[in-house]
Amino acid sequence: MQASEILKVIDALYDLSARGDFDAAEAHYLSDDLVITEASDLPMGGVYRGRRALRDLYEKVMGFADVAALERHASMTGSDCAVVHLHIAFADPDLAPAEVLELFRFRDGKVCEIKPFYFDSTSFVRAHERKRRRS
Repeated sequence: MQASEILKVIDALYDLSARGDFDAAEAHYLSDDLVITEASDLPMGGVYRGRRALRDLYEKVMGFADVAALERHASMTGSDCAVVHLHIAFADPDLAPAEVLELFRFRDGKVCEIKPFYFDSTSFVRAHERKRRRS
């Protein structure tokens, strides 16, 4: 895949996820055997498998923390992969954004793996703890 094609798919996934249109994301951009691996020290840590993995993870993350915005700062692409640099802002203005690099792997034009790498996961853990205390 060309870099522009890869970034178009990633942008579409971020947009569709933000709108909650997982049916379209699953139908057009995600492989049947998608694997998403979250670090075990995070509240949503674990491995999510299958076409519904992104939907399942998104619902879990939104239940754990009040995410206000996701900002993409930079991207690097290869022939079958991309790394995207993100800041995840939380609704609580006292919390620093989480800084994340997300690795996307592609097969046959669809995302088959997503693996986020958090620079410092404590901001996400704090967001989870604050939301849990309010609930």
